[in-house]
Amino acid sequence: MHPLFPLLTVTCLLAGCAATPVPVSGDSFMATLRTMCGQRFQGGQTYAVDPNNEFANKTISTQVICSTADVRMPVRVGEDRSRTWIFTRPAAGLELRHDHRHADGKPDRVTMYGGMAQPGGTARSQAFLADAYTARLVPGADTNLWTVTVSEDGAVLTYRLERHARPRAKFVMKRVPG
Repeated sequence: MHPLFPLLTVTCLLAGCAATPVPVSGDSFMATLRTMCGQRFQGGQTYAVDPNNEFANKTISTQVICSTADVRMPVRVGEDRSRTWIFTRPAAGLELRHDHRHADGKPDRVTMYGGMAQPGGTARSQAFLADAYTARLVPGADTNLWTVTVSEDGAVLTYRLERHARPRAKFVMKRVPG
């Protein structure tokens, strides 16, 4: 064996590692969300399995609201203000919940579903797999995977839903002034 071969092998491995995004803890993702506190985003649905669903042709908007305990994104679909995405850091991991409320503020029957972030997330993108509560609450949702991504410049927020490893819905919202 040539004496430079081990050195070249190690160098190639290190170079490959440097090019691969390093998975991070939920703290980094929460820190990214917290840089967006107070910002508003607006856009719409860009994909859906059923193109005639309740989100079709409606403006979707949110504002990032931060507290010491969580980051909330109340989601407005047209005039409907019944949804909020809630990101928290429980004792272990990173969690996404979907809080659905009626106009009077009472919880919807289908609310607080979601799950924990999966390994491999980054400071700008995390995927959340449905938990057992969600599987019991929403028939067929046991394989739901929600992915929330923030663009490198923080100007675009993307929310994707997959079910049974197939795309189900996608929303893209861009930061708006004000």
